[in-house]
Amino acid sequence: MNIGSRSEVKGLLKKGQILVNGIQVTKPEAKVDEHSVVVTFKGKEYRYRPYVYYMLNKPAGVVSATTDDYDETVLDLLRKHLLMRNGGEEAGIPINDVFPVGRLDKDTVGLLLLTNDGELSHRLLSPKKHVPKTYYVETNEVLYEDMRLNLEKGVDIGDEKLTKDASVTVIGDKKYQITITEGRYHQVKRMFGAVGLKVLYLKRISMGRLVLDDSLKEGEIRELTGEEVEALC
Repeated sequence: MNIGSRSEVKGLLKKGQILVNGIQVTKPEAKVDEHSVVVTFKGKEYRYRPYVYYMLNKPAGVVSATTDDYDETVLDLLRKHLLMRNGGEEAGIPINDVFPVGRLDKDTVGLLLLTNDGELSHRLLSPKKHVPKTYYVETNEVLYEDMRLNLEKGVDIGDEKLTKDASVTVIGDKKYQITITEGRYHQVKRMFGAVGLKVLYLKRISMGRLVLDDSLKEGEIRELTGEEVEALC
């Protein structure tokens, strides 16, 4: 739970600063049931959580990475959010193993799942699972019916194979919604480019059963609800 390194925690134990279920424990080799134990440090209680799940409404300009030498990352946003919620302390924040599930382009906004659940990430991203991902798209020109049908049946975006079947809905003037089951590089932009259109704005609104919370502004983060986690897992 990021209270300290292994050696630092041993020091805290020897100083008697750690309580386990209300009892002072000084030996690091003491065994506990991680599913039920309550650890107290500096008056705050911590319960072990093997997995965490956060929903981010990714803003433009932020990269979908854990670290970057030049740009702000989605993990930087998560760390700021958790530190603000935790009064500026990193204790209790399981940030070190969290990563984004998949990627959104730097200028693409919308739903991004942040977690440390590697098995769930694999299931959501595996090409064999055909997990649907839905995007809101704004283009520079009108998408005519023949173009829409081409997008739905598959287009050549320069890869070895055509894109898989998609679903495209017209929702306004030069505004569309597209659902795909793949995750190729810049796929949505390349698909619209294959029918002669340029994507001006792109926002992911759902991934599998997880739908972007309408109340979440760009750059904001919240934990998934129990129902959302259950639906995903």
